[in-house]
Amino acid sequence: MGSDPEASLNRLSYELSQLIEIGKALSAVTDLDALLGTILEKSRYISGADAGSIYVVEGEGDDIASRTLRFKLSQNDSLAYESKEFVMPVSTSSIAGAAAVMRSSIDIPDVAAIPADAPYHFDASFDQRTGYRTRSILAVPMMNQRGDVLGVVQLINKKRNPAARLVRPGDFEREVVPMDARSRELVETLASQAAIAMENAFLYAEIQRIFDGFIRASVHAIEQRDPSTSGHSFRVAALTRRLAEVVDASGNGPYAASRFTKVELEEIETAALLHDFGKVGVREEVLVKAKKLYPPNLNLIRSRFDFIRRSIENDHLHRRLMMVEEGAPPQELAILDQARERAVAEIEDCWRVIRAANEPTILAAGDFEKIEEIARRTYFDVGGKRQPYLEQDEIKSLMIAKGSLTDEELAEIRSHASHTISFLQRIPWGKSLRRIPAYAGAHHEKLDGTGYPHGLKAPEIPLPAKMMAVADIYDALTAADRPYKKAVPVERALNILEMEVKDGHIDGELVRLFKAAEVYKVLEER
Repeated sequence: MGSDPEASLNRLSYELSQLIEIGKALSAVTDLDALLGTILEKSRYISGADAGSIYVVEGEGDDIASRTLRFKLSQNDSLAYESKEFVMPVSTSSIAGAAAVMRSSIDIPDVAAIPADAPYHFDASFDQRTGYRTRSILAVPMMNQRGDVLGVVQLINKKRNPAARLVRPGDFEREVVPMDARSRELVETLASQAAIAMENAFLYAEIQRIFDGFIRASVHAIEQRDPSTSGHSFRVAALTRRLAEVVDASGNGPYAASRFTKVELEEIETAALLHDFGKVGVREEVLVKAKKLYPPNLNLIRSRFDFIRRSIENDHLHRRLMMVEEGAPPQELAILDQARERAVAEIEDCWRVIRAANEPTILAAGDFEKIEEIARRTYFDVGGKRQPYLEQDEIKSLMIAKGSLTDEELAEIRSHASHTISFLQRIPWGKSLRRIPAYAGAHHEKLDGTGYPHGLKAPEIPLPAKMMAVADIYDALTAADRPYKKAVPVERALNILEMEVKDGHIDGELVRLFKAAEVYKVLEER
């Protein structure tokens, strides 16, 4: 007799320690599906149940009967099978539903002896389909401090020996016993802890949805400033995430030891999504500049050339009239007319050269001798003052060797990387996402140190930024939504990536993995 109190105390101490450890385990899980699996596993552990299932209450409204109960998962030590989610009404017709409606546990020692007047019934379809035999059931609602039912944990077949497997009919007869009061109390205590953990998981998921929604809305708003690049950030994020997964799975090469957790992959993807965030600090006219000249500047040149042509024609008419009055022969008039035609044709040829030169190029190219020749030409304005065909800033723009931006405009565009870092550093990302500013702001750094904004060299550039650089260049080349260029075919884009590797700009191993794993095909899945 004297040993019973001590044994009871030891048992109580053990159970308390188990509940504390279970509480810690539940509080550490934020993913709802993983949490539900942990709740069911721990509930079965402390009760000695062979099997169990877990349900989540869904829907809005104070009346729980107007909501639904989603079967999420099941576990069974004795039987291997796959279960699928399904939804059923929250009603007293099912055991789990009755526990939710009544907000109290339902303990059934033997399902074969459920009273005829009970509102619920036992659904034997699973047993009939699998040969399993359900005898005892304990359904416990998981309620928060306000008394709201968040779900139901249902435990099946408490065993005398927790290690026993129920395979033959005799196993069920010998091993299955009713749920004892102490086990029920422990499960109910755990269910209360589980409800708190579920609320935290719901809150975490909601915050995550709001966070993701805000990030995507912000990116969409920024891209609206430059509709021609719409979707670029989302595509770069998808490419970078996929390349990171390929790097994570690689078993050889320089990055064989590189591994990323799920949280780190999300951090990399978010950084890639925000890599152009700093464009909000760039003038819109520079951001959307599709040609070497802004449209108003090109129109000004067109108007100037129209004036020059009209001046030529007016001068010709004036001279012809004088020649006619002086009785010039037809041959001289014809020579004058031919000179006018040549002069007008030269003006139109100059215009065609300028329009062609105004088109940007992907790689350094251009025959600028004609532009220089046009620039040497002059005309007389309305006031009789000699003026050049082209102004200095127009010449400078038309002689851009690559792209459509002058050095000053290119510097302004490049400032977006610094703006990205500056803006993103103002956001309290927390520990798990703290490297987003560094990753996002370094996607234009080059291995040889010629990149921007900080001129970092290979060892200083974070691996995620190196991956982002490959994705960014590839999408910029292959995007079909740029008005100033046609989409480059995949093979041509991959060749250009190889050229960037040879120039010491991007990582050759990452390009190799990008090509070998056909990372670019992730865009076809979107």
